[in-house]
Amino acid sequence: MAPMSAPVSSDRPFLNRRLAAFGTTIFAEMSALAARTGSINLGQGFPDTDGPAQIAEAASRAVLTGLGNQYPPGPGVPELRTAIAAHQQRFYGLTHDPDTEVLVTAGATEAIAASLLALLEPGDEVIALEPYYDSYAACIAMAGATRVPVTLRPHDGGFVLDLDELRAAVTPRTRLLLLNTPHNPTGTVLTTDELTAIAALAVERDLLVVTDEVYEHLVFEGSHTPLAGFPGMRERTVTISSAGKTFSFTGWKVGWITAPPALVSAVRSAKQFLTYVSSGPFQYAVAEALQLPDDYYDAFRADLAAKRDILADGLASAGFQVFRPQGTYFITTDITPLGEKDGLAFCRALPERCGVVAIPNSVFYDDKSAGAAQVRWAFCKKTEVLEEAVERLRRL
Repeated sequence: MAPMSAPVSSDRPFLNRRLAAFGTTIFAEMSALAARTGSINLGQGFPDTDGPAQIAEAASRAVLTGLGNQYPPGPGVPELRTAIAAHQQRFYGLTHDPDTEVLVTAGATEAIAASLLALLEPGDEVIALEPYYDSYAACIAMAGATRVPVTLRPHDGGFVLDLDELRAAVTPRTRLLLLNTPHNPTGTVLTTDELTAIAALAVERDLLVVTDEVYEHLVFEGSHTPLAGFPGMRERTVTISSAGKTFSFTGWKVGWITAPPALVSAVRSAKQFLTYVSSGPFQYAVAEALQLPDDYYDAFRADLAAKRDILADGLASAGFQVFRPQGTYFITTDITPLGEKDGLAFCRALPERCGVVAIPNSVFYDDKSAGAAQVRWAFCKKTEVLEEAVERLRRL
């Protein structure tokens, strides 16, 4: 039989042109590089240990007792929606109706995709803070909208949002602000004053806001405050979070949105044609996880803060300029003090040089020059793994 080939009647590429610029994600490339070279993978942000045993046992119990083994309800199982609403009330004083204002998704990634596909149309502009998580750009493109980046810039050991630049980016075509705080990859946590200004701008210009808050329980300095709690924001904000980062079960892919009924209905209309439903038994386990006592959240944050300091100190001693993060489990560094200037080339060569894998920040920028010399490292790993990585990095 002759090999399959492209239709001869058309030169049009198979891949939708809106996605052609994205290719394979940098995470897939670097994780494959880590596996091929046997390097320590500080690139992709997944823990190397599982979350609480009692929550894993809850998932096992759900499977064995037939909870969620068939299609769960489209909005998510009632137990989880109730637990999500209780979580928002417990930590932030935000009240949500679990039946009309909560939607369970296949991780935060699907929540982002469904929100943007539902709320955007061709011709709309979306303001996103760069560097940005790579799925933001792809989802905006799939919706046919236009991405307008506003850059967080290095200042005093961190990355700072220029509120004047944000205001100047808003045009009559701006439909939506896409925010991420705590921010991946920089570790910036937007302050109350910054969020107040963002809220006032959204109200003044009648903008929708989608906020990605998956690192809400990983704030080491300051505190996390949901934008939905600011004046005028409740009715225009889609808040996204997930279980993966907080409970170290990233493979379960259980995320959610909270929003007023009209926005939840819009996002659900898109979501139902993506995965339809997912993660049935895991939804019951996450419902239990969200009810863990404050001691769990405090210990989880303290453990990651200690690991942050191990890696940050080690990177500094190896010669990097280190931007110590206020939140998330990522550290951004500048490689210029090492005599380097191309982060992508640096990361591709690093496994052979010292057996460690990291991610070049340039892939998270429209303005490639702004992040050209920046490299991101994940510290959600065992202490001994981080100590070994630090030891290897000394070879630089």
